[in-house]
Amino acid sequence: MQLVLHTGAHYTEQERLIQSLLRNGDAFGKKGVVIPDPEAYRGLVRGTLNAMGKSPPSEDAREVLLDVILGDAEAERVILSDPNFFRTQGTAMQNGILYPAAASRMAHMAALFPEDEMQIFMAVRNPATFLPILYEVATRKEPDAFWGNRQPMDIRWSETIAAIRAAVPSVPITIWCNEDMPLIWSEIILQMAGLEEGSKIAGGFDLLMSIMSKEGMQRFRSYLASHPDMSEVQKRRVIAAFLDKFALEEEIEEELDMPGWTDELVDAMTEQYDEDMELVARLPNLSIITP
Repeated sequence: MQLVLHTGAHYTEQERLIQSLLRNGDAFGKKGVVIPDPEAYRGLVRGTLNAMGKSPPSEDAREVLLDVILGDAEAERVILSDPNFFRTQGTAMQNGILYPAAASRMAHMAALFPEDEMQIFMAVRNPATFLPILYEVATRKEPDAFWGNRQPMDIRWSETIAAIRAAVPSVPITIWCNEDMPLIWSEIILQMAGLEEGSKIAGGFDLLMSIMSKEGMQRFRSYLASHPDMSEVQKRRVIAAFLDKFALEEEIEEELDMPGWTDELVDAMTEQYDEDMELVARLPNLSIITP
């Protein structure tokens, strides 16, 4: 069985994405792709992963979990989504490391499902906009607990993702940037479902609808209808053009409220984020979905 883990990160439209996947549940199910209700497994899987920090799983752990997750359904590919696979948002940043438990948690998942083809799908986002949110919700805000001995410019996704890569070297990882999601939403859904590019899906513009004006969406759909032979690359360029004109500013603007941060620091962190994604792209057995 193919086991797809959508691991967040937090605050990257993770719940909207699983809802779009669930909208396609019946159609995907006919192709052997099962998308269980997250409420049916999230608590159980989290509890199992927490317990594995103290002792190995029982011999029948996989069967017990699949019985709860799938019930009577038969599946060739199962998609599980939980932004807390790597632990909660309150502990997402500790001692200057993003998701320090990510590598061990994915190693535990691989141990739970040793016979299955596990895949990890994960969004990242600019630390300049991400860290202020994580600081606001952090379980411990003391400098030593949150930052360790590091500075904002020291925080890199490549460190976390490289640790996951080392913990589960044979597990394919697919990454995308949260900032690109309006342009690649349908591609993310298709890749998670293991379907070919251009396959028909429902909800391919769910995110776009939330950040574009009603007039813009009407004009966009009319444009698509009059250009049915556009490639995916062309379609993404059209989306970008329509967003440039019809985006809802209140939905896409982000207010940064981090004591002591300057515009210069935010700009430097953003530039470093782009460079860091180039490092991530060089990791083995990893792909990045880009516009």
